[in-house]
Amino acid sequence: MDRGLASRGALPTAPPLAGWLTRHSLLPWWHKIQNHIYPVPSLSYKAPSVAKCHASLATNYTRETSEVVDLDWENLGFGLVDTDFMYVAKCGPDGNFSKGEVLPFGPIAVSPSAGVLNYGQGLFEGLKAYRKTDGSILLFRPEENASRMITGAGRMCMPAPTVEQFVDAVKQTVLANKRWVPPTGKGSLYIRPLLMGSGAVLGLAPAPEYTFIIFVSPVGNYFKEGLSPINLIVEDKFHRASPGGTGGVKTIGNYASVLKAQKIAKGKGYSDVLYLDVVHDKYLEEVSSCNIFVVKDNVISTPAIKGTILPGITRKSIIEVAQSKGFKVNYPSGRIALSVEERLVSVDELLNADEVFCTGTAVVVSPVGSITYLGKRVEYGNQGVGVVSQQLSKSLTGLQMGLVEDCMGWTVRLNQ
Repeated sequence: MDRGLASRGALPTAPPLAGWLTRHSLLPWWHKIQNHIYPVPSLSYKAPSVAKCHASLATNYTRETSEVVDLDWENLGFGLVDTDFMYVAKCGPDGNFSKGEVLPFGPIAVSPSAGVLNYGQGLFEGLKAYRKTDGSILLFRPEENASRMITGAGRMCMPAPTVEQFVDAVKQTVLANKRWVPPTGKGSLYIRPLLMGSGAVLGLAPAPEYTFIIFVSPVGNYFKEGLSPINLIVEDKFHRASPGGTGGVKTIGNYASVLKAQKIAKGKGYSDVLYLDVVHDKYLEEVSSCNIFVVKDNVISTPAIKGTILPGITRKSIIEVAQSKGFKVNYPSGRIALSVEERLVSVDELLNADEVFCTGTAVVVSPVGSITYLGKRVEYGNQGVGVVSQQLSKSLTGLQMGLVEDCMGWTVRLNQ
C-alpha cells in the first residue's frame, strides 16, 4: 500500500495522550445519531481499567470545531493526515470490552512483548464516511465491517466488539472528527478500526489483553490513476494465501506478505499485483488489497469466496447492485441486464475478457486497462474505462455519497 504522509499545514497537531491527564473544562453537548440520542459529556482521559471489563457503548468526547478543515482538497491523495481524535477501548481476560473513550489522536504505549508485535495477533477494517451536499455525513454499511471483524477475530483467537459496540464507536469517532470529512465530491473520511493483542506474552499464546482503536484520515483516490484504468501484472512466483490459512480474514500479516511482490511490480511501472491460487496456479484470487471482476459478453464473474479470498464489502455491494432489479448496462445496441457468477475464474478467461475491474473500500471501483502475464500484455477497451465498471461505479458511489435514493438501505446518516 502506497501511503504518503500529508501535512496539515499550520494546524496544530493534537497532543499525545500523556498531555491529557487532567480534565478539560468543556461544556457537554448532545449528538443525535439516527433514532438514538447520545449524551456526550466533557472530554477527559482516564486510564482504562483492565482488571474489570464490562460491555458498554462509547461516550466522552467533545470539541468545538470549525465546519471543515482548510486543506487542499483538490490534491488529496491516499495518505495519512493526522486528525483530532481516536477511539480506544480495552479488553481483559474475561473477553468483555471496557467503556470506550474518544481521546486526542497520538502515540500509544505498547509493551515490546505485546502479542501483536511478537505473533501478529491483529486485525483491521476499513470503511468510509462521506459528506452530502446538505452537510450531513453518511456511513456505508458499517455493520458489515463489524461482522467481518467478529469472524476474523474468531480465526485469530481474539475477542471482538459486538456489532453494536463497533458501529457506535465508528459513529462517535467520525462525529468527533467531522471537520475532517471532505466536502462533497472531494474525497472521503477513511475509517480504520484496529483490533490488536496488546497484552504482554512470551510463549506462543493468545494475548491476555486486547485494544480496539479507531482512527481516521481524509483521503482521495487510492490509485493515482483515479477512475482511469490501472495496469496489473499477474504474480507467478509469490502467493498471497493458501487453503486453511488466513487469506479470508483481514489479519495484518496478509498485507505485510504482499509488499515485496507489490514493490517489484511498482518498480516496473505496474499499479499492483494480481495473485493466483496456490494449488493449481491458474485461478484468480485477488489483487494485493482488492477483489477482481471479469466481464465477458453479458456475464460478470468473480472468484468465489472459499477461505483464501477476503470477502470484500465493496465486492458484495457490487454483486448486489448488479443483481438488483432494474440495473442494466447501456450498450450501443441497447440496455442489457447482466448476470453475476461467483466461481473459479481462470487466468485464460482473464486474458480473453471484454472488461476487467477491481473493487475495494479504498479503490471503490477501479477499471483495469491492461494485464501482463508471463511477459504477455493484454489491453482492454483501448485503455479506456469499460461500460460495466463505469456504470457500476456510478451506481455505487451515488449510494455512498447520498446522490441517489438508498433503496438498498445501506447508508447510515449521522445527524450533527
